[in-house]
Amino acid sequence: MITVHHLNNSRSQRILWLLEELGLEYDINRYQRDPETMLAPDALRKVHPLGKSPVITDGEFTLAESGAIIEYLIERYGNGRLIPPPNTPERLRYTYWLHYAEGSAMPPLVMKLVFGQVEEKTPFFLRPLAGAIVNAAKSSYINPQIKLHLDYMESALEKSLWFASSEFTAADIQVSFPVEAAAADGLDAEGAERTKLKDFLNRIHDRPAYKKALERGGEYQLMS
Repeated sequence: MITVHHLNNSRSQRILWLLEELGLEYDINRYQRDPETMLAPDALRKVHPLGKSPVITDGEFTLAESGAIIEYLIERYGNGRLIPPPNTPERLRYTYWLHYAEGSAMPPLVMKLVFGQVEEKTPFFLRPLAGAIVNAAKSSYINPQIKLHLDYMESALEKSLWFASSEFTAADIQVSFPVEAAAADGLDAEGAERTKLKDFLNRIHDRPAYKKALERGGEYQLMS
C-alpha cells in the first residue's frame, strides 16, 4: 500500500491528485506546519532525513521529491496513462515541463515568500531598512523573474491545450503548483491578463480527481 506523508499547504497535494487520477488506493499520514515558522514538524525527519514533503512509502521503499515521485508512480502504476508515448516530441516536452516546474518556475516564487517573511518578522525599529532591502530585491530581480516565467508559461499554452501536448498528463500536475502559487498572488500583475493560465487553472480545478484529492488532503492555501 502506498502511503503519502502529507504536509498541509504543500507540494504533497499534487501527489494525492496524481494518485486519484490513476485510481490507486493509498493511505495518508498527516503532518501540520508550525504556525509560527511554517516549517514541517520534526516527525517528518523520521520518514526522510530532510524532513520535507512530499514523501511516499511504498512497501519498504521511501521516496522524496515531487518530480521523482511522479516519475516513479507513472512508471510503476501508470500503464501508459498520463504520459505521452516514448520517442515523440510530446514525450520530450513532458520531461521538460516535469523538471521545469521545480527547477525554474518555483525558485523566484519561493524567494518572494521568504523575503516577505523576513520583512514581516524583522524587529519594528529595523523594518524601514529591511523593507528597503526587500523592495530592492523584489523590484530588481524577483518580480521580473516571476513575470518572465508567467509570460513563458502563458505562451506555452497558446501552442497546445496542456503543457506537454493536447492531452492532460502528469506534467500538468507538476506545473500546477507554481501556477497556483503565482495565482495566489495574482496572475494579472503589470497589466498582463494571462487568460491561458487562468483557463488552465479552471480546467484542473474541474477535474474530479483534483476535487477528490482536496477532499482527502484537506487545507490547501499556497504561498501564505
